[in-house]
Amino acid sequence: MSLTIIKGTILSAPAFGKLEVTENGFLIAENGKITGVFPVLPEAYAGAPVEDFGDALVLQTMADLHLHAPQYPMLGTGMDRPLLEWLDTYAFPTEARFSDPGYAREIYSRLAGELIAGGTTRVCMFSSLHREGTLILMEELEKAGVTGYVGKVNMDRNGGKNLQETTEESISETLRWLEECQDFRQIRPILTPRFIPSCTNGLMEFLGRLAKERELPAQSHLSENTGEIQLVASLHPDCRQYWECYAKYGLWNDRTIMAHCVWSDERERQAMAEAGVTAVHCADSNQNICSGVAPVRVMMQEGVKVALGSDIAGGDRLNMFDVAAASIRASKARRILDNLQTDFLTVLEAWYLATSSGAAYFGEKPGFAPGNSLHAMVLADDSLPQPHPLTPQERLERAIYLRQPSAIRALWSDGVRRF
Repeated sequence: MSLTIIKGTILSAPAFGKLEVTENGFLIAENGKITGVFPVLPEAYAGAPVEDFGDALVLQTMADLHLHAPQYPMLGTGMDRPLLEWLDTYAFPTEARFSDPGYAREIYSRLAGELIAGGTTRVCMFSSLHREGTLILMEELEKAGVTGYVGKVNMDRNGGKNLQETTEESISETLRWLEECQDFRQIRPILTPRFIPSCTNGLMEFLGRLAKERELPAQSHLSENTGEIQLVASLHPDCRQYWECYAKYGLWNDRTIMAHCVWSDERERQAMAEAGVTAVHCADSNQNICSGVAPVRVMMQEGVKVALGSDIAGGDRLNMFDVAAASIRASKARRILDNLQTDFLTVLEAWYLATSSGAAYFGEKPGFAPGNSLHAMVLADDSLPQPHPLTPQERLERAIYLRQPSAIRALWSDGVRRF
């Protein structure tokens, strides 16, 4: 039996807006699964080795439920363009480069390392449409210790030069990819129609059948931008709303992830809540590309499952501490737009969305619950000046808002210590 005992100031998010604090506590895991958090070391573990991190914060690692791996090299560029123009001018040409396996290996190795170094251990990620590049991405993520889902993108229209498949190629390459990625343990496949404008009806029909036959999850985009919504309506005049374009093909259920949902109205949000679809809020991206400000508070109140995503490279920050802070700022802008009728997200609420809410997609209970896989990081925050002795909650708030070089001293992903 493998045993891990971590001592420190243990913080976790057991519920939306709640913080569980155990100072000088012990986080214990056996065979990679959490046994519990204890204020005093239980007698059963007396004499067992303890990794004592003093007063450092022991936190849940974070989950990034929407990002585009092949856009990693273009972080911070093209931010003055609206969505559809940005895709054509920047994103699609950059993604086309991942037909080169050597380039894919170089970039994806760096991406995987930065994710782990920043405290992100779970992802739902878009690759490009390239089968070989997607397998390389899965290899590099698994090697680094990242867990979760990766999808080979499907797009048989509106991809531009060098980034478009025929319907037949998309189908055959997807089936071949699924056969070739069966041996991965930590990274699993997720079906990934890029978005409705990128996929013909025939391709969507195939993906819907495949999802049902093989019980595969799916990820895509929903109601991100008004121009996009108008384009979708023109392509599917039989659908009253964007979401129905996924539902009619069987890609609308509790294993479906939809990024953005900025312009989802009450009817679309109700459809998400009833089906159990997870909405992924990408605050930085929505502001950078001037898509809007998603009504996250309203979504939560109406029963929609919400998690956070960096959405690089529409988002310009990969680190999920930054993403959590951005979600708070965006919610304050939403409050202003709503004539102060909507409450903004608190620090603790944003932290829950970045950790427990994202982990729920992978079947985990909130916080450091017994039975969960051990996903934890140790953060030392003693390099910053203090105006007064800070409470654990204030220390967490600072960690979210301020980048602290080399602050993460240790990290466990799926029960394995990665550094």
